[in-house]
Amino acid sequence: MGTIITCAITGGGDTVSRHPRIPVTPREIADAAIAAASAGAAIVHLHARDPETGQQSRDPELFAESVSLIRDSEIDVIINISCGMAGDLILRENLEDGIAGLGTDLLGPIDRLRHLERLCRDDRLRPEICTLDCGSMNFGDGDLIYLSPATYLRPMAKHIRQLGIKPELEVFELGHLAFVRKMVAEGLIDGEPLIQFCLGIPGGAPAEPFVLDAFRQLAPAKSNWSAFAIGRDEMRFVPLAVAQGGNVRVGLEDNLYLEKGVYADNHTLVERAAGLIRGIGGYVLSPVETRQKLGLRQPNV
Repeated sequence: MGTIITCAITGGGDTVSRHPRIPVTPREIADAAIAAASAGAAIVHLHARDPETGQQSRDPELFAESVSLIRDSEIDVIINISCGMAGDLILRENLEDGIAGLGTDLLGPIDRLRHLERLCRDDRLRPEICTLDCGSMNFGDGDLIYLSPATYLRPMAKHIRQLGIKPELEVFELGHLAFVRKMVAEGLIDGEPLIQFCLGIPGGAPAEPFVLDAFRQLAPAKSNWSAFAIGRDEMRFVPLAVAQGGNVRVGLEDNLYLEKGVYADNHTLVERAAGLIRGIGGYVLSPVETRQKLGLRQPNV
């Protein structure tokens, strides 16, 4: 059984000040995605960033520019677009002044998908996959709550299906995975579900092998799953996921270092993951093989 490598290129976190080569502009994001694909990533997971500030952006045109640049290249890679924006509630310290504090970014369920609609206006830019964060959670140990309630997830899943995109179901704790099972039972997810186990996020499930095993056991029997852990645990979880029949994700969204004191790049993290997979007797799936495994159509490029 082969393994899919996903590379999460840039993320939306405040990492620009902590790494000298975080991709920010559409050109930088596209170039990093192309290099990751050349190193063995079958899937690249994309956020957009404001070229002026480096912060996460929901601007549909920034997404479109990155995807267009990747499609213009000769590299074959599956594109996975983040839909994890516009769910941030930052609580005020004094709730008598209101609930939502500075930095809150909240939109309704369909408005969170406007960048997908923009991409789908041009079949060449239509992504094969997008993420769907399958529950709310405390994010970190501060005042940030990510809101993704059931009343949002159901219409989002339906709209993603109408756009012809396969959702990657992001789960940060076991309650999220229980809701994935419910959406599958309700017929909201076509085909075999694609699930991403997200471990080590402060406020979510810890990066421990027994947690990975619990996630695997609770996942629907007929599903494709991938797992990642953040920071120093990123590479530790590559062979752990492969040994349990899963796929893997690496990239600068999740980890900034190749080793202590040595900054990573997306392609070097993919190369390291591919080496670990091959070192335990596995092999890395190509984009063509990954499309077949996940039931994805070939994009019109």
